Amino acid sequence: MSSDDDEKSDFLWKGSPILENIETEEKWIEVEEDIFLRILIFSPQDSRYENSNPIFMVPGWGSLFEGWKPLISQWATKRKIFYIETREKKSSKINRKSRKSDFIMSRHGEDLRSVIRKLDIEMGEIEWFASSLGSTILIDSFEKGILGGKSAILLAPNSDFKFPLWFRVGINLPIPIFIFKRLVNFISRKVQKRTKEPAQKERYRRNFIALDVEKMLLSARSNIGFSLPKDLSSIEVRCAVMTAFSDTLHDFGKVKMIKKSIPNCELIEVPSNQYAHEAEVLSEIEEFQSK
Repeated sequence: MSSDDDEKSDFLWKGSPILENIETEEKWIEVEEDIFLRILIFSPQDSRYENSNPIFMVPGWGSLFEGWKPLISQWATKRKIFYIETREKKSSKINRKSRKSDFIMSRHGEDLRSVIRKLDIEMGEIEWFASSLGSTILIDSFEKGILGGKSAILLAPNSDFKFPLWFRVGINLPIPIFIFKRLVNFISRKVQKRTKEPAQKERYRRNFIALDVEKMLLSARSNIGFSLPKDLSSIEVRCAVMTAFSDTLHDFGKVKMIKKSIPNCELIEVPSNQYAHEAEVLSEIEEFQSK
């Protein structure tokens, strides 16, 4: 990945998206000294929905907003959505040298708690929707008591991060960052090869092109060896795990084990991971949240 690619992808991490019948705002919130997260706020123009519970979205590892645009374009016409880009993403502003310890799982949860406090929102009113790393962050934070909420839909959570041996060895080698940048295309191809849907392949391709290699490298190093507790019985937030049997990047068996470990957790099975990014999934989301 060249410096030209970096420059071309910068616009994907800036600005307030324009969506029909939706008011949008970009906000930067300092979650720790010298560290700022980008928050996109989507509000319905229809005043009938002013008093509905807020939706807090936490996307996956390195995810671009573009991948969630189809869902948000419909959902935000009737619900206020706070879309939070976690600190491993290119949009975060870290005004000092980044460290491996900046990206541990609980640190992300504390970031979310800081965002909620600074937005002056009651945590008990929040309805969460998260994906992949975002889902794992929420489960870890609910279990530790860092976060709470009214409900949470957890798409494709990771119970652990057991990377292949070649990846574990490679990311810990003391080699210059420009070499890691050259490896991004190789890793991107490996990931895309494991996906079946063209739209999902394209989504991952865009994500890899637009990522911040140094932040993602530190994030990967900090997550190696992480695993959720097998006992998640202390979680009090009403949860649903959303998954697709066809999703080859997230172990279906492990996702079901998470569902069994969280008290009264529901399983929402969808046709595919890509379906969960489209407006059609709103029927499943709204059915769960209306209970």
